[in-house]
Amino acid sequence: MAQREFATFGTSHLVVLAVFAVGACGLVWLGRRQSERQARVFSRAAAGVFAVTFVAGAVDKLMQRATLSELPLQLSDVSEIVAAYALWSGRHWAFGLTYFWALVLGSQALITPDLDSGDFPDSTFVSFFLLHLFLVWTAIYLAWGRRMRPTWRDYRCALLATVAWAALAMIFNALAGTNFGFLNRKPDSGSVLDYMGPWPVYLGVEAVVLVVLWALMTWPWQRASRSERVA
Repeated sequence: MAQREFATFGTSHLVVLAVFAVGACGLVWLGRRQSERQARVFSRAAAGVFAVTFVAGAVDKLMQRATLSELPLQLSDVSEIVAAYALWSGRHWAFGLTYFWALVLGSQALITPDLDSGDFPDSTFVSFFLLHLFLVWTAIYLAWGRRMRPTWRDYRCALLATVAWAALAMIFNALAGTNFGFLNRKPDSGSVLDYMGPWPVYLGVEAVVLVVLWALMTWPWQRASRSERVA
């Protein structure tokens, strides 16, 4: 019997979104009640699970379709590596990149996934959603659970890192005929890019949206920090 194809907002997708919501609330609750030692042990264990899942997912994709398009070069792949490092090390710059990349780009992938695979329990389905869940959960756990705060320096760093990745991805796309970051064309499945005009207009619109949205994601934290210092 042929396996069902994945369908956006189908039963399995809705279950994943429900798991995400419950997990996010649980991680915030847990993070606020941990001691520093407990948080360090938990974070490093989570980073280990994250890393193993990343490697297993990358190997599985390459075994199924050994093409250049399956290389782990998407921004989500970079984000997942940085997020695992942020959990392991507690480095603020890694948290900053995870915060911006995960909460906007990672959450978009959860809601409107570009997933050409069978439905659950297909291995591609499992690894895709596990990694994106881990990615967004990491940002939520560190920001709202462990109370790490993004700064304007993190904002600038995220913008520069994103531009650098996009430049390298466009060069690789031109040489290899790939479409990392959907920089050459929109995904075949529906996404928010459908509302941003044709190529290359949507790239400029997307850039403006990120600049503004990430600023709005930074400003409340910085305003709160200034208020605390004044008080």
